[in-house]
Amino acid sequence: MIMNNKNMKFGEKKYKGVVFDLDGTLLDTLEDLKESVNYALGKNGMPKRTLEDIRHFVGCGVQRLIALAVPDGTAQEEQEVVFADFKEHYCIHCNDKTGLYPGISELLLKLKEQGFLMAIVSNKLQEGVDALWEQYFKEYLSVAIGARDGIRKKPCPDSVFEALRLLGLSKEQAVYVGDSEVDIATAQNAGMDCITVAWGFRTRKEQEEAGALVFAETPEDIISMLYGKFS
Repeated sequence: MIMNNKNMKFGEKKYKGVVFDLDGTLLDTLEDLKESVNYALGKNGMPKRTLEDIRHFVGCGVQRLIALAVPDGTAQEEQEVVFADFKEHYCIHCNDKTGLYPGISELLLKLKEQGFLMAIVSNKLQEGVDALWEQYFKEYLSVAIGARDGIRKKPCPDSVFEALRLLGLSKEQAVYVGDSEVDIATAQNAGMDCITVAWGFRTRKEQEEAGALVFAETPEDIISMLYGKFS
């Protein structure tokens, strides 16, 4: 079921492209993030975090993830050590338990066959994005932007604008698809329409409180929405 709240006129125009968030939208990465965070915390004598903790900490990049995961009052120098340990572990283990959400591979294939241009924008380190692109997405899309020097992280719109530039699309020709309050704010900051997915890291209540207006219950819903059709 697709919800169109507040009479948003989302279905009146068609799109040529889709800009996807990665974690919580295309891939379920939570278990691998938890394992790498807890490896780094344990190595530095700090208490480990639960999966639910990690679920609420993700979204603003891995440095922010580590800042939230370490005990309150941890010095910046210690945080940097934990971050370095996390990064070393995650670069190796980012795909141990990670996998596509059900229906995502079918969605991407249909979008490609129907001529839609696609990109990924993520606050994940570029190295991690590159590894996951190679594993899951290279047959569907060529633009995958992660955290790197010179581009501000989401919810700043920089990575989205860079993706649109590489795709050769205007913000009006594409729609942003994500799962979190960071994604909702990113789309707003970029001046783009946004589809919020129901299967990610946030609850419907959290998404609505963040300003989400349009929801896709399944990946299949996204296809009809790109043609301006609602059910």
